[in-house]
Amino acid sequence: MDPTGVAAAADVTGTGTSQPCAWGDFSVTYTLPPSQRSEEWMRERADELKGKVRQMFVGGTTMSTADMLRLVDTLERLGIDKHFQEEIGVALSRIHTSGEEQDSSNDLHVVALKFCLLRQHGFWVSTDVFDKFRDDTGNFSKDLATDPMGLLSLYNAAHMAVPGEAALDEIAAFARRHLELAKPKLRSPMAEQVSRALEIPRPRFMRRLEAMHYVTEYEQEEAHNTAILELAKLEFNILRSLHLKELKEISLWWSDLYNDVKLTYARNRIVETYLYTCGVFHEEENSRARLMLAKGFALLSLLDDTYDTHATFKECQILTEAIQRWDESCAPILPEYLRMFYVKMLSNLSEFEDNLEPWEKYRMTYIKEMFKLQSKKYLKEAEWFSKNYTPSFKEHVDVSVISTGVPMLFLVALMGAGKLATKEAFDWALHIPDMVRGCAETGRFLNDISSYFKPRSSKMDAASSFECYMKEHSMTPSDAVAAFATMVEHAWRRINQGCMELDRGILPAAQLAVNMTRMNEVLYLHGRDAYTSSDFLRETAASLFLKDFPI
Repeated sequence: MDPTGVAAAADVTGTGTSQPCAWGDFSVTYTLPPSQRSEEWMRERADELKGKVRQMFVGGTTMSTADMLRLVDTLERLGIDKHFQEEIGVALSRIHTSGEEQDSSNDLHVVALKFCLLRQHGFWVSTDVFDKFRDDTGNFSKDLATDPMGLLSLYNAAHMAVPGEAALDEIAAFARRHLELAKPKLRSPMAEQVSRALEIPRPRFMRRLEAMHYVTEYEQEEAHNTAILELAKLEFNILRSLHLKELKEISLWWSDLYNDVKLTYARNRIVETYLYTCGVFHEEENSRARLMLAKGFALLSLLDDTYDTHATFKECQILTEAIQRWDESCAPILPEYLRMFYVKMLSNLSEFEDNLEPWEKYRMTYIKEMFKLQSKKYLKEAEWFSKNYTPSFKEHVDVSVISTGVPMLFLVALMGAGKLATKEAFDWALHIPDMVRGCAETGRFLNDISSYFKPRSSKMDAASSFECYMKEHSMTPSDAVAAFATMVEHAWRRINQGCMELDRGILPAAQLAVNMTRMNEVLYLHGRDAYTSSDFLRETAASLFLKDFPI
């Protein structure tokens, strides 16, 4: 993989006030070099290996709890757990309901791994399990400082906290402090794993990226299982090929759309948009959902940039009225430069409906309703700007968590997600439940911190939630950053809580909100905005889409 080859392709002209596309026509013209193996061979070999791995679960009743936890964790980190969902569910349920053997372990790594995995899968586990590692004074034993694997697992586990769990605040601080002290002395691959977690804890990290890193790291482990490793490599290469085909398809669609609507002020970010969808669901069976989500995201980005950086307030009012009416016959009432966009937006969303199975078509009603709500929130922000009005922080957030587009995109993700998305899941999502709101809040708060500390791309931007908060509380920027970090943490904890409280029939759909929140962490790492300033994502995208694992 040579990301400089990608960079060389990015010789394009800027569009409006946005940074130019970093990819040129790379995603359309790139072709994979000849593979060592045919795709047919790789699939047949992968099926054979799945059978071997599945046999490991057959002895689950005799396998130790520690070994079962390590097996589940390995499969999830390598991104191949989808093939063993039933087996993993049975194993974790058994571990959760059985008792003394697991709870008697004095291995910090095992105890923390169990805590983390069970909570991630919706099972409640008390923080009391960590009390055994404290001394008589209530402090953690100094001996733990010499166990980097245990500390890393403890640190990751602490980020499965729910609101009010002060004990996990202390645990996270303790583990982080000792990991930072140990990091200079660690060898590969532990050094890389610790560095990655200190940036973004693993429960909050993009799963596809973790798989890309861990395939190489797992191979370095002396005790790695050769069947699991080979399956992970095959799966990554098969999916990479599919993702590149989808990226070409979505790039061609975008090129036609972008050239037709001629909204040159809008961001040209289709590669970054598609990368986001791979973070929400990377699996092969979700191809339709990825393409729908990428198109929905791209259309929403055009709409956002229109309201936010270009249209007058009067034009925003007319566009909102047209969206509420949802009829191509409304196009003539729009300013001329928006007519083609409006028609294309409605026709693309109509194509979404055409791609749904007969029993899925009811889903389009939810999309239309949320799209109309989205435009109303965009209009409210445009009204604030036109009147030079600074809302209260609460007033701002009530509007801007919708204008992030997260509630809308969550419904679009569900729309293409097949049987994962039940009618109950859609009814749940339409009312913007706390898990979806928490995801939107992380996006809102991280975005607004980023936008405050960079030059404004548009003089039309209304006051951000960050600016409203500073004004309302008479805070300095640094104090406001700390307050927003606390609010992002609280949003994550509510998301964690939702995973453990939701009806298990809705949980698979709700997990998409977790993945969307993980993508917020990647996009806004270190205060950047990697969607708008796409250079930040160039190496990440090149690695994900071009990296090959020899078999």
